[in-house]
Amino acid sequence: MIRQFLVAAALCVPIVLSAQQPTRSDLSNGVARTFLSFGQPYGGWILQALDSIPQTQYGFRPVPIQRSIGNIAQHLESANYDLCSMVGRTKREMTAKDSLSDTIKAQWPKDTLISRVRASLVFCQTAIMQLTDAQLADTLMDASPSGPRPVLRARYLMLLITDLAEHYSQLAGYMRILGLVPPSALPRPSR
Repeated sequence: MIRQFLVAAALCVPIVLSAQQPTRSDLSNGVARTFLSFGQPYGGWILQALDSIPQTQYGFRPVPIQRSIGNIAQHLESANYDLCSMVGRTKREMTAKDSLSDTIKAQWPKDTLISRVRASLVFCQTAIMQLTDAQLADTLMDASPSGPRPVLRARYLMLLITDLAEHYSQLAGYMRILGLVPPSALPRPSR
């Protein structure tokens, strides 16, 4: 009896799975879009975290060697633009404020920092949406301390996602120290 059930299941599973497979048009640039879907929760959580942390805590850092909350926001904006400029064809338009030192930018008002991080995330989303899967294998020259070296365009997407995850984790830790609940730990709304 069990053997018959296993044989029947083995015959049905491929049929059920093939019925659930996305169509070819759904998969168009699916790899590039997957990077976007991995980055979206982190970008959203970062914006929620920065919004929920009081302005008075933007200078907070657990120990002197770590970045302050304001510095994390400033770094994220800069890193997002740098990485996503490598991902896409559009380059960031620099303003006079962009040439200021990082320590000055880290002290900008909370609303300014949040809006600049948000704009950098929109820039990244636009760059990724214009990217095709074939372009992920493009070879670009990476400026490393030991000299330029060829790397695949996909490298910059991986760096973007890991940077967002790393700094969200950092903000979440800071929030817990400050007695705040990180966005990813909040109850999810029921549907």
